[in-house]
Amino acid sequence: MAAVATVVVAGAASLFMAWAIGAGSSGSTPFAPAVGANAISVLRAGLLVGILGLLGATLQGANVTEAVGRDLLVGTTLSAGAATAALFIAAALVAVGVFAGYPIATAFTVTGAVVGAGLAIGGAPAWGKYGEILAVWTLTPFVGSGVAYATARLLRHDDVAERVAIPALAGLVGAIVANVEFVLFGPPGGTGTVAAAVGGDAAGARAAVTLSVAGAAAAALATDMRHDEAAGQRHFLLALGALVAFSAGGSQVGLALGPLLPLLDATGVEVPLVALLFGGGVGLLAGSWTAAPRMIKAIARDYSSLGPRRSIAALIPAFAIAQTAILLGVPISFNEIVVSAVIGAGAAADTGGVSGRKIGYTLVAWLGSLLAAGVLGYVVYTAGALVV
Repeated sequence: MAAVATVVVAGAASLFMAWAIGAGSSGSTPFAPAVGANAISVLRAGLLVGILGLLGATLQGANVTEAVGRDLLVGTTLSAGAATAALFIAAALVAVGVFAGYPIATAFTVTGAVVGAGLAIGGAPAWGKYGEILAVWTLTPFVGSGVAYATARLLRHDDVAERVAIPALAGLVGAIVANVEFVLFGPPGGTGTVAAAVGGDAAGARAAVTLSVAGAAAAALATDMRHDEAAGQRHFLLALGALVAFSAGGSQVGLALGPLLPLLDATGVEVPLVALLFGGGVGLLAGSWTAAPRMIKAIARDYSSLGPRRSIAALIPAFAIAQTAILLGVPISFNEIVVSAVIGAGAAADTGGVSGRKIGYTLVAWLGSLLAAGVLGYVVYTAGALVV
């Protein structure tokens, strides 16, 4: 009974974290550029992102969940008290950001809190994993903003026909989708890609499947744009938002569920991973439906005013970076991914449109949340252990 009660308490903390993530990074950022381009309303974006995040969490959430739960510390695993403290601290910091209107980098708060609480119970730093995480975190704003800027400039160039360039970008996205790993296409307990499921083990066959999916995506959008160019751009933008929302669920659910894994191992409580991921996805959905519209508005309108072309330019690198992080099992903040891409795309406008003041506050909030979560995780667990 004691073990079950411990899991219930920690599970409540995990659901609170999932709600905070759904209200913040995974619920607000995926459709923010589309909202900024007036392709979809704020409320409808919040509704769709919740459903897509639930699907992404269930089908792609295993890698990051395992990394957060088992790869951030060496020589120990989180205890029940440490896991609960880390989750509540991280969720509280994210919730403060949601209601203050500033997107806190969720991966920073969770990683900091887990590491802080883990060190407090005697764990050793996992320097190798930290190096991998730091590399991804450092490169993300440069790669995201750089690719978004270059893509936006390409689409604004007078010599580039949009009816050719945008379907070509759709083909690139289709090629990425063909090589994204899903639970549905993998062996039991594993993942696989559409290209591998259809093409088998042969590299040539996989390449042929990839090219076929890319060609189909490009042809479909080209046909759509021939009928109505503006509507075709809007449809592509919404499709990109849906892919990013799905990816957000696959990445962010691990931040809420990861600390539960060592606890379940220690208590002997058996919960199928798919069921655990689905439960975390429900928490994301609840956060998206109840509190995400505020943050969607903040990112869509306060950071940069983007039209359809620049919004497309922002979401393509966001999708690619998110899927790379999922593949590597690296916890990453969708606020960092999308905000940096939005900034890069916004900077491509000759008139500017990027709020430097807002960017500065966001950077301070990101770094501050990482340090605060780590210190609080260590202090709160240590103080609680002394009291008990």
